[in-house]
Amino acid sequence: MEELLMNISLIGAYVIMAIIFVYSLYKSKRSLHMVQQNLYNENNRYLKWVKKNRKEIFTNIDIYGILLTFGLAWSFTTYVSFYFIVLTILLYAVATIFYKKARQKDQNKKPLVFTGRIKRLFTTDFILYLLVCLWGIFVSSHLCDAIFLLSIMAVLNYYVVYLALLINKPIEKLIYRHYEKNAKKKLKSLVNLKVIGITGSYGKTSCKNVLADVLSSKYNTLATPKSLNTFNGLMITVNNDLTKFDDCFIAEMGAYVKGEINGLCDLVNPKYGIITSIGTAHLETFGSEENIIEGKMELIEHLPKDGVGILNRDDEKQKNYRIKKKDHCKILWIGIDTKDEVDVLASKIKCSNEGTSFECHFKGDKKKYSFTTKLLGKHNVYNIISALALGKELGIEIEKMQQAVKKIKPVEHRLEIKNFNTFYQLDDAYNSNPVGAKSALDVLDMMDGIKVVVTPGMIELGEKEEYYNKEFGKQIAKVADKVILVGKNKTKPILEGLKEEKYSEKNIETINDVREAYQLLNKMNSKKEVYALFENDLPDTYNEK
Repeated sequence: MEELLMNISLIGAYVIMAIIFVYSLYKSKRSLHMVQQNLYNENNRYLKWVKKNRKEIFTNIDIYGILLTFGLAWSFTTYVSFYFIVLTILLYAVATIFYKKARQKDQNKKPLVFTGRIKRLFTTDFILYLLVCLWGIFVSSHLCDAIFLLSIMAVLNYYVVYLALLINKPIEKLIYRHYEKNAKKKLKSLVNLKVIGITGSYGKTSCKNVLADVLSSKYNTLATPKSLNTFNGLMITVNNDLTKFDDCFIAEMGAYVKGEINGLCDLVNPKYGIITSIGTAHLETFGSEENIIEGKMELIEHLPKDGVGILNRDDEKQKNYRIKKKDHCKILWIGIDTKDEVDVLASKIKCSNEGTSFECHFKGDKKKYSFTTKLLGKHNVYNIISALALGKELGIEIEKMQQAVKKIKPVEHRLEIKNFNTFYQLDDAYNSNPVGAKSALDVLDMMDGIKVVVTPGMIELGEKEEYYNKEFGKQIAKVADKVILVGKNKTKPILEGLKEEKYSEKNIETINDVREAYQLLNKMNSKKEVYALFENDLPDTYNEK
């Protein structure tokens, strides 16, 4: 009987090893998703996320698994070992099923993309677990030791993936340098290419798309796709998409720390640069507002003497900045509120659910020109006049630019208006900063009807995050007829701001999944038109259960 139990126990041990292996790989998929969303631990983003989400990482099931496998490793009799094996198999079988179902229910707004880098990471992660299994089968004298080690790795799965990230680092550096060398070589060969850099705390993607449409009225223009604004994103665009037939290349430049824009400029060497606006986005990673200002202005500092920089005189941070270069480039100023010393001025701005209209005056030209666009809001007018300033500098006729502006399509998820029959959605999902959020509220305030704000709040604002979200709540109270908060914990400061303004709690709903907002809006059945501003949509790393 004991010999039979020993044979069954041996088979059971192999089953345990296999099931923990499968369970760990399911967990690795989630870990890799978080690695990707946290930019492969750039500026320790992934490790910071891990630190903030310990409840998700260290589950009770994993702890029970360690206790069972520890008991299995130290069992003194075959009978005790047999019962530990049965319990361990049941635990990890149930854990695997529940974990798989839980992941299917996740509110994944941006799913894991199996890029080459993720595939390499997954392979390394797979090998780490496989090595432990092989050690247990062929090397260790006690198979249960390997099972116990596997259970520990299952608990520390997010750290095992981080270890795989470190192991792959030298390989990724070699691949990185290869593509960087090719991109620089290609750009150097295109001697007549006009390279334009765009950066700012917000509005980069919108400004880039507006500029691309304006420049395309005369030139073959390529812009970095979507929100691809990192070093890797620029390299991919240059290597895969840029051709000898392109006249202009627009490089959107994002940054989380000071010096990052300099690195992007070293890659593409822009001759022209646009700063959209400077706010407090990514204050947590920059460390201070001064670092943000200097970090964004690196683009202007990097431009050659014969280059052109476009700056916003309504932005005090840009207006007061003193360029350090002695022989700096030509600066063109745009403005709406500041009428003096600007090269391109917009006035008489009107907004409706069909778009925006305004008048534009160019320095040295007595005539005023009318422009209409499907884009919404004052901040989009800034983007347009930035493009007009550079377009005029590059010799594009104003009439052509008027037609180009009229044809501009709203950028997806950036104050994009959508008709859902029962309500109009102002989709501003990709906005996450105080100034941009206030601009979106200003647009909502111009709409004639019931006004609703749906938001999870703003992130990556460092020590001032709670303050800015509370202020956002106060601003919402002055505009919205109804508020839908996404995530009870994350939106506490917004709720405090609403209450401070004596906003009626009857008009506040709190949900955990943004999809529930659509159901609530469809049930409103108002005789008036309903306008719902969806302000910001946090990455999956911020989901609340």
